[in-house]
Amino acid sequence: MKKTKITYWVLTGLFAFVMAGSAIPNIMVNPMSVQGFQEMGYPTYIIPFLGWAKLLGVVAILVPGFPRIKEWAYAGLIFDLLGATYSVANSGKTLGEWSPIFIFVALGFGSYFFYHKRLKESALRSSETVQNDFRVAM
Repeated sequence: MKKTKITYWVLTGLFAFVMAGSAIPNIMVNPMSVQGFQEMGYPTYIIPFLGWAKLLGVVAILVPGFPRIKEWAYAGLIFDLLGATYSVANSGKTLGEWSPIFIFVALGFGSYFFYHKRLKESALRSSETVQNDFRVAM
């Protein structure tokens, strides 16, 4: 359980750091974000919306509880990354310029995987505690 918890928090912390690091410049509509969106042919008015959505997603995956919101947040963040990967790949940039984004996708999937592994281990531990309490009561 301890290894799973540590792995979960390391991956989740890195994933949150990366996503917040891309959300803040989007919220501020910095020139690099505007240039990137223009190069891909997207309207720039969507930039702050995506930034706020990413930041809210980061908050959702870091705050304990709220499993349904956390599921939606993971989905949204992964869709954002996959959409960005697809868009940049089709904008004419070389593979070397956009392939590092796969590291961020892997962090997201890893965090999500260990989130569920942690939930499963907690449920098993709770089940064992209930069974032991029942045996003691008998």
